[in-house]
Amino acid sequence: MKKANRLLHESSPYLLQHAYNPVDWYPWGEEALQKARSEQKPIIVSIGYAACHWCHVMEHQSFEHEGIAQLMNEHFVCIKVDREERPDVDQIYMDAVHAMGLQGGWPLNVFLNPEAKPFYGGTYFPPQNWSQMLQNIAKAYRENREELDQSAEQFAEHLNTSDLKKYGIQQVNSEFTDQDFRLIYHNLSLRFEKERGGMGQAPKFPMPVNYLFLLRYHQYSNQTTALEHVNVTLREMAFGGIYDQAGGGFARYSTDSEWLVPHFEKMLYDNGQLVSLYAEAYQVTKNPLYQEVVYETIAFVERELMSPEGGFYSSLDADSEGEEGKFYVFTKEELQEIIGTEEPLFSAYYNIRAEGNWEHNQNILHRRQTDEAFAAEHQLEVLVLKELIKGWKEKVMQARAKRVRPGLDDKILTSWNALMLKGLSDAYHVFQEERFLKLALQNASFLRQNLKNGPKLFRNYKNGKATIDAFLEDYALLIQAFLRLYEVTFDEIWLNEAHQLAKYTLSNFFDEKENLFFYTDKEGEQLIARKKEIMDNVIPASNSVMALNLLFLALHFDRPKYADISDAMLSQVKELLVKQPSHLANWATVYYYKLKPTAEIAIVGPEAQAVRQSFADFYLPNAIFTGTKTESTLPLLTDRFAIGEETTIYICYNKTCQLPVHTLSEALEQLDSIS
Repeated sequence: MKKANRLLHESSPYLLQHAYNPVDWYPWGEEALQKARSEQKPIIVSIGYAACHWCHVMEHQSFEHEGIAQLMNEHFVCIKVDREERPDVDQIYMDAVHAMGLQGGWPLNVFLNPEAKPFYGGTYFPPQNWSQMLQNIAKAYRENREELDQSAEQFAEHLNTSDLKKYGIQQVNSEFTDQDFRLIYHNLSLRFEKERGGMGQAPKFPMPVNYLFLLRYHQYSNQTTALEHVNVTLREMAFGGIYDQAGGGFARYSTDSEWLVPHFEKMLYDNGQLVSLYAEAYQVTKNPLYQEVVYETIAFVERELMSPEGGFYSSLDADSEGEEGKFYVFTKEELQEIIGTEEPLFSAYYNIRAEGNWEHNQNILHRRQTDEAFAAEHQLEVLVLKELIKGWKEKVMQARAKRVRPGLDDKILTSWNALMLKGLSDAYHVFQEERFLKLALQNASFLRQNLKNGPKLFRNYKNGKATIDAFLEDYALLIQAFLRLYEVTFDEIWLNEAHQLAKYTLSNFFDEKENLFFYTDKEGEQLIARKKEIMDNVIPASNSVMALNLLFLALHFDRPKYADISDAMLSQVKELLVKQPSHLANWATVYYYKLKPTAEIAIVGPEAQAVRQSFADFYLPNAIFTGTKTESTLPLLTDRFAIGEETTIYICYNKTCQLPVHTLSEALEQLDSIS
């Protein structure tokens, strides 16, 4: 019988996967670091996550191998880290590997001295290479320790260098001009892949913040190319294999340039952001495909990632039965059996081939035409085709239900839940689907009850326990989600929660010298470096989200200081943003809000909610909503009443208010006059 290591007592599914490895794994923490210091042994930090294919491969090949485990245990203190639980640790050692001139990725394996300072690292290693490296490093550490320690000191110094200095930002430029804004768009547009959408060639990641910026840029400039690129990208993603054609929801990225072959894992953070993006794009275009994607993606998340308590789980693995994508792909013969007599039409619609459109005669369901074009080509009524598609999806889902499911990472993370909460709130705002609001409120209540710790937040939750202090990403994204939930409910509890969390971040994360937020709480664990997150990844940079949050909170609570901080934050990164917008697209959205003051739409009266809903047909990205049925002490609602007991709309902009009105058309006219 296999003996368990210390990871058996962890909550992370990724760490638990390694609990019966012969490697004497420790979780990240003082016990492991103290052991390394007392025994003066080097440390191996191995970082990954549950849905990571190559992490599993390296575990099976190396960490389950008795001989390799013996080498690791004899010469090193071995620490396993779930990067999704501890992004702070991952960020530091990924940065270190980049500083070594190596390609980053996961699994990430880094060698540290007993002071937790890195001297060498890499990603996936085949077992023979890994075994040889362990022996080489153990020998080098015995014989040339001084040299390795010097190297570790240099890397630690690099890690503590300000990112602004690292990126060569010399001066703060606080002027926000139309000319620079257009240059940001121009520089981003150079990366457009025009045929299939997205940015650049394979692999292609969805990166929703890019397209949310482009929607705003189109609204600002009426630049049709910006909107065309959004439409091409969103259509091709929705038609491609990256989108689960039968079950809804998106995979993490496409391995090819056509969005056809996904890396099959499905992450909560992608799907939350993509719900927001497709909902917003629907507002602009009224394209029914976008509505379909929103509804199906939310159905997927509710069906496969929702906990009974109302939290959302993190991800589904790419693999099942040891094979990537096995759960989702079919041979033509299997589909003939599943679909029956309609299979030829099904196969034409989803581009199924006898020899397969992927490896091993397997087929990834994908589309190449709109329903209207396909129906015309096959002499069908569009409504008849839609009924057929509905039946086909049900049959495929029934067939999939009999298969071994991909592994579920059932930890609940605050920031990822916040992205889904915002997605649900955005979808409710656009489509007025009560089910979306119900899910949003369930999730918000769950987060409030289980992830709050006094004025602070926890990062993670599993089996009734939250154990890790939250990071800036968690605060920033939850503030953003609560602000949006307030706008669609007018329930002030969410606005006040957002404000309290913002106050905490300003006290515990903000660096007044650089006018940016640290990623970690000053009261949290002190690592070898305290980083700031400036660049967008698949999740937008937490500093950029805070810059937006402070801008909106400044309006809701009449706190000009918040707007000043937001301005100072954008000023710090402006020079870099203009040059490299593809890595800072969420900052480009912050820039959009600086060019024209945001409209404040205050609605007071018995029909406040219904009047707010009537705005949903119109794309108003540069507006905030506030409202009450009776009265409120919120600054934007103070001394505002329902005139003549009729629900009244107040439009204000740049500290100037228009005359109160009672109809949507009058309000829109006022908004047009100030835009």
